[in-house]
Amino acid sequence: MDATHDLRDTRRMSGTLVVTGASRGIGAATARLAAARGWAVAVNYRSDGAAADALVSAIRAEGGTAVAIQADVAAEADVLRLFAAAEAELGPLRGLVNNAGVLETQMPFAAMEAARWTRIFATNVFGAFLCAREAVRRMSTAMGGSGGVVVNVSSVAARTGSPGEYVDYAASKGAIDTLTVGLAHEVAAQGIRVNGVRPGFIATQMHASGGEPNRIERVKARVPLQRGGTPEEVAEAIVWLLSDACSYTTGALLDVAGGR
Repeated sequence: MDATHDLRDTRRMSGTLVVTGASRGIGAATARLAAARGWAVAVNYRSDGAAADALVSAIRAEGGTAVAIQADVAAEADVLRLFAAAEAELGPLRGLVNNAGVLETQMPFAAMEAARWTRIFATNVFGAFLCAREAVRRMSTAMGGSGGVVVNVSSVAARTGSPGEYVDYAASKGAIDTLTVGLAHEVAAQGIRVNGVRPGFIATQMHASGGEPNRIERVKARVPLQRGGTPEEVAEAIVWLLSDACSYTTGALLDVAGGR
């Protein structure tokens, strides 16, 4: 058993990791697990500072390294400040988890207004683009960096389209899939791996944002495994993609969706 743990230790990535939208759900689970695996984690949050601070305290109590940094990824100035603060407090950037995302109330596509689409894409697409750009600028070996890894959190909705509920959200995640593949090919020779995780029905607070807190109970019969997933199960996939155990994988989209 000791030999196994030693092997895992040698295959870890380490350094500074920015996790966006990390005050709750998948982001919080990822930040906590990544810290346990040796990353120094910048816990990004937009508005829930108390939750972010509580997570940082928990990580530190477990022997990890973390700081909370407020920033709205939809605002370019905030993104620039986020990455500058992360490196100033924790050291050179080696990883990014593009997790921040928003969802609005379920409704048919024809009932949606343009202002809603602007809000969705500002965070889910442009926010992810901004964060990925800043990560590349810092990690690219062609720009003086030491390489690193990006994991984009997409959604199985990018495949299914989420008809009658969240077509706009699904479309925003489709853009993230395309970003993942295109950017992976562009920066592979610059020492950066880029992969994506596509969660399915996961038990997080996001469902309440869509107006149906108990949505998983309604839809779990559609899942071959007959249940929703947990944030911790998604975090395991994300942190694996961050690790050196995944060193020959880039441009991949990993579904964590119970077979859906």
